[in-house]
Amino acid sequence: MSATANPSRKRQAQSRAARPATAASAAPEPSEVPRPAAARAVAPTPAQLDLNPPVTTPRGFGRIPVADVSPVIEGGAYPAKAVVGELIPIRATVFREGHDAVNASVILTAPDGREQRFDMTPLEPRGLDPWEAWVRPDAEGPWTFRVEGWSDPWATWLHNAEAKLPVGVDIELVCLEGRDLLDRTAAIAEAAGDPVQASVLKATARLLIPQRPASDLIEVATAKGISRAMEQYAPRDLLTPSAEFPLFVDRRKALFSSWYEFFPRSQGATYDATTKKWKSGDFDSCHARLEEVAAMGFDVVYLPPIHPIGTAFRKGRNNTLVPGPADPGSPWAIGAAEGGHDAIHPDLGDWDAFDRFVAKAKECGLEVALDFALQASPDHPWVKDHPEWFTTRIDGTIAYAENPPKKYQDIYPINFDNDPEGIYHEVLRILKLWMAHGVRVFRVDNPHTKPVQFWAWVMRQLRETDPDVLFLAEAFTKPAMMGALGKIGFHQSYTYYTWRNAKWELEEYLVELSTKTDSFYRPNFFVNTPDINPSFLQSGNPAAFSIRAVLAATLSPTWGVYSGFELFEHEALKPGGEEYLNSEKFEYRPRDFTAQPNLNVLLGALNEIRRNHPALQQLRQLQFQHAPHDNVIAFAKKDGADTVIVISSLDPNQGVESDVYLDLGWLGVAGDTVDLRDELTGATFTWGERNFVRLTPASPAHILHVLNR
Repeated sequence: MSATANPSRKRQAQSRAARPATAASAAPEPSEVPRPAAARAVAPTPAQLDLNPPVTTPRGFGRIPVADVSPVIEGGAYPAKAVVGELIPIRATVFREGHDAVNASVILTAPDGREQRFDMTPLEPRGLDPWEAWVRPDAEGPWTFRVEGWSDPWATWLHNAEAKLPVGVDIELVCLEGRDLLDRTAAIAEAAGDPVQASVLKATARLLIPQRPASDLIEVATAKGISRAMEQYAPRDLLTPSAEFPLFVDRRKALFSSWYEFFPRSQGATYDATTKKWKSGDFDSCHARLEEVAAMGFDVVYLPPIHPIGTAFRKGRNNTLVPGPADPGSPWAIGAAEGGHDAIHPDLGDWDAFDRFVAKAKECGLEVALDFALQASPDHPWVKDHPEWFTTRIDGTIAYAENPPKKYQDIYPINFDNDPEGIYHEVLRILKLWMAHGVRVFRVDNPHTKPVQFWAWVMRQLRETDPDVLFLAEAFTKPAMMGALGKIGFHQSYTYYTWRNAKWELEEYLVELSTKTDSFYRPNFFVNTPDINPSFLQSGNPAAFSIRAVLAATLSPTWGVYSGFELFEHEALKPGGEEYLNSEKFEYRPRDFTAQPNLNVLLGALNEIRRNHPALQQLRQLQFQHAPHDNVIAFAKKDGADTVIVISSLDPNQGVESDVYLDLGWLGVAGDTVDLRDELTGATFTWGERNFVRLTPASPAHILHVLNR
């Protein structure tokens, strides 16, 4: 390694030769490939254009080293994630020996074989050779990408010219070399069927006359028209491609959606005080609720298990071990005499009723997500027909589920090691049964308690036949397992958002989600669940509910609400715990969703704002803005021409005041001020770099649309 190398000057030359640096908010325009590489002869013929083939090696570094390509999941064993129209950053380290300039491109290959080239731009720190391009896949299915590095003779020449011409060194030789490069590039343009650019390049070559002033020569070489032509057609010597890496592009709902969860049995349920018995709601009594959920702007309605519920060890109210005669039991204790995972609880209706429910949801613009819990009650047909699918303890009893100190005597976990072939194919059969009845989204209960290998097999099978089917992982567990489930194919995952309340926790977590795990882990920010009554909400303060809803809906492209949240349900089973008192898991909970106060209007507004702003529909391109107050969080998101700034209080109990400092450059604002409209109130503001905000429990947040980007 030369001690005299000047990486800064080298990178300046590279930058000028590369496509002008583009903000991450806009993908560079691609060009169709393959583009012929130039021969070294002056004025090459088309036949000569193949004399400089790609140079690569099966392992290790090629002629031009291309390293650290991302996003690559487990060495390419699993595809990185994307959805149609999503901006995806592709990065690599590209360098070479000596002082000659290098450049790089991404070659993106669509499922139909169509290839597009996106020129990469060098990133900071420039001396460490990082390169980046942002791409937008435009079709669903299996894509691939590779990174190509090459020696860049034009950037090398330009750097030398800018160094030598002003001081009168090698003027004639520099001009001759420049003319040669321009003529070579003109020949490439002609071979590509672009005579206009070829003519421009030839004419420019004739202007490199040694007798002209150095400033004129440099101006000729750096003119915009020439820069564009050289970006498109300049020789790419020693072209070295990386390996091909997979990228799977899902439908948009895999990334962007709004979920609403409710129990069908509670919708329309009635209680007879005389008999002290409940009459369950059913699928038909849920139709009105579907309309209400759609009116609030949600697009996925999620149902807990709808199968027959076992009677053995049935749980009573608040998870007691002794149920009353009217207690319906937990829906997650699946299986009874009426059937198992391939059956419907008779209280909810039959298959025709379910089909009507799915059709009504579709009419309302909703997709039905069904809970998929691979476990069985002691009454499940599997226990009798396939006892080998469970774990038998030394005393001969089947092991029930435990999460000490919690015990779930009404649930038997599946043992996937005793008969994997039988279990695997039974699971696939059940999934396809529900898919045939219109279910294309599954929320998987506790997937981290099943083998990762099993889920990888399931995902692979369905990706080949039904790539539109989506899976949400309900995995509140260690990061390695949550990440692995995302890598092998789960489209979304529950997150730690429930427990991230402090400003520093939210900022740290969102940086991780948006920049470190973004290629394989898509978050779904549920504000509450039947299992989790968040401590932040247990005061019952409406402002706390508003704050958590605003943050979930704007920080994550997918978010979710469990019914009762909009009514500020908050009572905990016990102090310090995170379970609901009178949990709907164990009883009927019919609700009056029009009762005051409620959050219906805010939830509807948040979903409308999300639909109107592409910036809120993506995970990446998030930057936190500086707010000195610990209970004021500020961040911005952007996508293309759309930029949104969110400023929220984290204190539901009292007003907070703070300065907010905006990074106008990152926001894409050309001047010193920015015009903003609050999407929650319609108010307009003109802000600068430093701004004052006051947030109150009655109005705890701003969602600001940048108007003059």
